[in-house]
Amino acid sequence: MKLLGISGTITGSKTKIVVEKVLEEVKKNHPDIEVELLDLKQFDIQFCDGRNPSTYTGDTKKVIDLVSSADFYIIGTPIFQGSITGALKNLFDLIPPNDFRNKVMGFVANGGTYQHYLVIENQLKPIAGYFRAYVAPGFVYAHTDHFNAQNELVDQEVLERISALSEEVVFLQKALNTTNKEHQLN
Repeated sequence: MKLLGISGTITGSKTKIVVEKVLEEVKKNHPDIEVELLDLKQFDIQFCDGRNPSTYTGDTKKVIDLVSSADFYIIGTPIFQGSITGALKNLFDLIPPNDFRNKVMGFVANGGTYQHYLVIENQLKPIAGYFRAYVAPGFVYAHTDHFNAQNELVDQEVLERISALSEEVVFLQKALNTTNKEHQLN
């Protein structure tokens, strides 16, 4: 099984830090699971223009293939102007919806107000519903205050939620794999 963490921004570093923390927890507690980080900052991705995703080239094709081949996801975004980033929305637009179908998604976000956690409930979860993906019941929202001056995540409650989310996505994905295997045998 391959878990892909997505840092859905081309600016800042806090989102990547939170996504990496979840991936580290999975790697530590489930060494049998392959984990990989997709940091959108590292790629020059074209804007989605409605064409067939298979016709993209370069970094855009690499990213589409990477996302499409993953079994489940930790998806992170900073919250800007009460919304997900344009970079993450563009990524969602590039990926064929069926490539997310019946896969588990866990969400993390970070922002400068305590109310921005609602973006996970009001934007990310409905997007996952459109894709017919399974969503982990918990999520992680990290406020700027949860980081120290060295940009390290130090808030104990947030770290506990990270640990819980890491277990939820693995549990759900393994349960889906078991159910799918049972259906194939019948």
